[in-house]
Amino acid sequence: MLYEALLLAAVAFFAAWLFFFASGGRDATAGWARHLLQVFILVVFAAYFLWCWLRGGQTLAMKAWRIRLVDVTPKKAFLRFLLAVIFFPVTILWALVDKDRQFLHDRLAGTRLTCVPPTTS
Repeated sequence: MLYEALLLAAVAFFAAWLFFFASGGRDATAGWARHLLQVFILVVFAAYFLWCWLRGGQTLAMKAWRIRLVDVTPKKAFLRFLLAVIFFPVTILWALVDKDRQFLHDRLAGTRLTCVPPTTS
């Protein structure tokens, strides 16, 4: 999760820069613009995760740890993202007590994480 958080920080930085550039340099952190920026960053995060999960079942951080999302469809990927955002603290604790060590958002969305065997050269 630390790897993913670092990647998301970079994605959020780029999205915020793009938002500030598109807003013409006005104060985009006050009033309604702040909420619009937050929604924009959330949409960019959704696009990042959905694109990675649907393309190969892995984000860059998941590739580093040899984890793959399986049984994924566009509907399941969107539901997984939405549930992960809504239940973020709970879903992490859930994995500690789940019999298969799956996250709550995976259980509810019908997806699962698997280990990818190392490749031999």
